[in-house]
Amino acid sequence: MEKIRKLKKYYNNINIELTDRQAEQLLQFYSLTLEWNERMNLTAIVEEDEFFLKHFIDSSLLAGCLDMNGVESLLDLGTGAGFPGIPLKILFPSLQVVLVDALNKRVQYLAMACDSLGLEGVVCIHGRAEDLGHDTLYRERFDLCVSRAVSELPVLVEYCVPFVKIGGSFVAYKSKDVRKEVEMAENAASLLGARLKAVHEERIPETEILRTFVEYEKTGPTPDKYPRKSGKPSKKPL
Repeated sequence: MEKIRKLKKYYNNINIELTDRQAEQLLQFYSLTLEWNERMNLTAIVEEDEFFLKHFIDSSLLAGCLDMNGVESLLDLGTGAGFPGIPLKILFPSLQVVLVDALNKRVQYLAMACDSLGLEGVVCIHGRAEDLGHDTLYRERFDLCVSRAVSELPVLVEYCVPFVKIGGSFVAYKSKDVRKEVEMAENAASLLGARLKAVHEERIPETEILRTFVEYEKTGPTPDKYPRKSGKPSKKPL
């Protein structure tokens, strides 16, 4: 099938060999997203090649700069239409994944999509980081927290680091020169028990789009007062 060959070619360009099953799941997820995009605003990107590159490949580039073999649990904060969490789950089926979004109808869609795709070990949660970050079910429970949300790093660090186990990682997907943001987030990372580990830059194949991954390592427990109450992290970053 032409679409499977195309998808496998794109993944080969980032040194990932898709199985037929993984390619079929990704294609099914694309179809579901298009179908449900007519009922709710999931994505402005609908053209096939653009969707494959800017959603699937972009989500999956993380595997080229982070060793996923030791990652057993992942939380995707502000997952939106399921990126990067669902493509990462398809690539690494043994991952235990929690998808979190603040819009309930999106969460309901994601739960349906995961069921349709036959993905086991995925939990879809409606909630906000400021609340879930204090819930013992989620606080300091994850090997890896990722976010492709648009908030600046000082805010994302406060939202995401509380979910990460000591020794685990938080990785922010960023789309521009992040030097200034990284400097701005130094204080937040220190207060939350994390340190900057690496900044990785990858190009989406067949485009000029650069994706920057900012990786923080959790080095100690996050103080109980973080994350602060709803609205504070964005209004008054650490």
